[in-house]
Amino acid sequence: MKVGVEGTGSYGAGLARHLQESGVEVVEVNRPNRQLRRQRGKSDPVDAESAARSALNGEATVVPKGHEDVVESIRVLRVAFCSARDTRTRLALQIRDLIVTAPAALRESMPAKTADRVAHCATFRPGNVRSPHEATRLALKTLSRRYQDLTHERGDLTKLLDELTKEANPALRAAKGVGVDVASILLVAAGSNCQRLRNESAFAAMCSVSPLQASSGQTNRHRLNRSGNRQANNALWRIAMVRMTSDEETKTYLARRTAQGKTRCDVTRCLKRHIAREVFHLLQHPAYEEVGP
Repeated sequence: MKVGVEGTGSYGAGLARHLQESGVEVVEVNRPNRQLRRQRGKSDPVDAESAARSALNGEATVVPKGHEDVVESIRVLRVAFCSARDTRTRLALQIRDLIVTAPAALRESMPAKTADRVAHCATFRPGNVRSPHEATRLALKTLSRRYQDLTHERGDLTKLLDELTKEANPALRAAKGVGVDVASILLVAAGSNCQRLRNESAFAAMCSVSPLQASSGQTNRHRLNRSGNRQANNALWRIAMVRMTSDEETKTYLARRTAQGKTRCDVTRCLKRHIAREVFHLLQHPAYEEVGP
């Protein structure tokens, strides 16, 4: 028996897990075609029939991601990590804005660096908050202490993600330009059952680094792929940037392609495609074997 489920990574995750545990083959079904939905309307029976037809006629073939491995732990911890990181950034901007509009005496007493400002504001002992000066001191103290808490929280989560990514795929972590954040993004994008990806071309398409044909007439060219997993695409871009500045082999490749008339953007796209091929191999073979001299 084969069952098509829409949204296996969100609202359909529980149903997909239950069906898989019962021995039922589950395939990922894309959301209904928007144009057809506008023409025929929307209803649950129609959507269910569309999902069933997609599973039966072979249109839906994607195997859902697994949710029972260490990669799933990485995924849920990344939710907390990203929340702490993004909230901490917003707090830094709020502290900066409050200082800009603060009374002159308070503003001029502030250190230049963000970390020093936070440490300074966290020690404030504000008085009567009916005074704008004291109210500003209280607001800065509150935001700064929250910033410090999130800094510690982010550090603890980073350590956990560091341990889990090394356990999940030591070969990926050993690759040039791959750190904790990049490794966790790529592992979550591929899923714990990364063998569901047919080949490296499918992985490149998922990461939006497979070029799309944009030829017309006598012009033969490709354009940027703007679909797929944008976080995975950004992770590959970060690897490329690190290697373009610190890896001699990549610098040689950059110089050679530039001499051929390629722009830096074109070379970066080519490099991301090469990196996607390398990352796919590392995802399929996670065991890291150190090569001796």
